[in-house]
Amino acid sequence: MNIPEIDLPRVVIIGGGFAGLKLAKTLNTNLCQVVLFDSNNYHTFQPLLYQVATAGLEPDSIAYPLRKILKNKKNFHFRMARVLEVDSEKNRIDSTVGQLEYDHLVIATGAQTNYFGMENIERNSISMKTLIESVNLRSKILSNFEKALNTSDLKEQERLMNFVIVGGGATGVELAGALAELKMHILPNDFPDLDIRRMQIHLLEASDKILGAMSEKATTKSEKFLRKLGVNVWVNTMVKDYDGKTVQTSKKDFPTYSLIWAAGVSASLVKGLKTKALKLNRLPVDEFNKVLEYDNIYAIGDVASTQTNEEPFGLPMLGSVAVQQGRCLGQNLNRILQKKSPEPFIYRNSGTMATVGRNLAVVDFPFLSTGGLFAWLIWCLVHLMLLVDFRSRIIVLINWIWSWIKFDKGIRLIISPNFSLKKSN
Repeated sequence: MNIPEIDLPRVVIIGGGFAGLKLAKTLNTNLCQVVLFDSNNYHTFQPLLYQVATAGLEPDSIAYPLRKILKNKKNFHFRMARVLEVDSEKNRIDSTVGQLEYDHLVIATGAQTNYFGMENIERNSISMKTLIESVNLRSKILSNFEKALNTSDLKEQERLMNFVIVGGGATGVELAGALAELKMHILPNDFPDLDIRRMQIHLLEASDKILGAMSEKATTKSEKFLRKLGVNVWVNTMVKDYDGKTVQTSKKDFPTYSLIWAAGVSASLVKGLKTKALKLNRLPVDEFNKVLEYDNIYAIGDVASTQTNEEPFGLPMLGSVAVQQGRCLGQNLNRILQKKSPEPFIYRNSGTMATVGRNLAVVDFPFLSTGGLFAWLIWCLVHLMLLVDFRSRIIVLINWIWSWIKFDKGIRLIISPNFSLKKSN
């Protein structure tokens, strides 16, 4: 794979998400050679994937080339490839582009959609974990309404215009709110020949409340906001099966061609490690983010389970945790390379938040819990500042201002033939 051999230790990072990218930016490449592997050549700002799926943003607004982000790092190399296996005895990784030895290995492979073993749902539903999936979902949503125009069968129209979202976490809540805004402000103008009032949005949650990781105040407000927007919120509702036409649940059946799965994730593991994975396939790590049973293999982000007294099952799988772990590990590796002692990772809770729609959001900070317009402004500011570069911030801000003023989303393109050419789903 043409990685030069130099007289510096080599740090191999698997994954260019929040954790891996922050680590790569923090590492002092005067002290080591850094090689980053990812199956994509870009970093995705996942919190805004739902806006790509609902025609609010274009993909390039939330994705940025990894090579460009790290172009000023000397002794840095990126390879667009999948790491297939780790050989810890030989300190080597096997990838789709060849083998490479390492001195320090960091696993930051993130998470993947968890279907909990339900094969029919995995086969027939659509998830929203990657940029491509979000673009596909946008095409599916819009193509459903194009198809609804061409049928006089009311049951067929109902299946095309009904959307069932499974999972009442931040992703499910934000997507449900965005779909509701499409129904209120966009689709009636785009499809005047359709009775958009027949469109139904169902949010299904297996537990007794949505946004279960947030405060009771945030949970209550978010459900109130969703119902105000016309979203049907079903709690204590377990999904049993989906054949592509009807969602079977513990309460009732929902006819739909669009089941959107946002019910959970599990860690994306790399083969070859002898350490036994914990719940959700996460790797147990110590206070220095070192994988148990290894001296030179680390894990950060969603794939790592950092257990504390407050979080006995591991820190939450959040971007804020991943960024803090990436920064801490980068600083510690810099210390180790200078023969200094590393410092333990301490997570500082920076809060959680979710937006429900225009002027509607909920935020939980250690010092504040609120909802409504003020929370929405906080949500907008935080997400703008977390975007990778200035260009992305400007593009996203302009799109948000335009949408807020004009009640419009300008990116309503069907570009996936997988959905535009099908007769149903």
